[in-house]
Amino acid sequence: MTDPHASTHLSSVQLQSLRQDLQEQLDQRRRQLHDLREQEQDGSGADGTWQELVLSLTTAERAVAELSQAFDRLAAGTYGRCTHCRTAIPFERLKVRPLARTCIDCQRRREAA
Repeated sequence: MTDPHASTHLSSVQLQSLRQDLQEQLDQRRRQLHDLREQEQDGSGADGTWQELVLSLTTAERAVAELSQAFDRLAAGTYGRCTHCRTAIPFERLKVRPLARTCIDCQRRREAA
């Protein structure tokens, strides 16, 4: 059986550290989503608060989806590779931005466009 991370530039220690960071973020977002859904069911709050609640729910749902996709990339052995140019994303960047899908160069080109 082959190691799904054999082609990655990240060590097993680095991958474990990033996986732990992602799991902590996922757990936090799921708790937030649970709390927000309880508030939504309560129907508490004024109209302005309701709009903030809906926005917070949408943001939390998007974050959970992005974190789930990161776990999919980990399982596929593609986590830490730029989705545009396929080069390795440095561990330091992933540690700061664990959901990063692009290398710095591709991100800069995208932002400049």
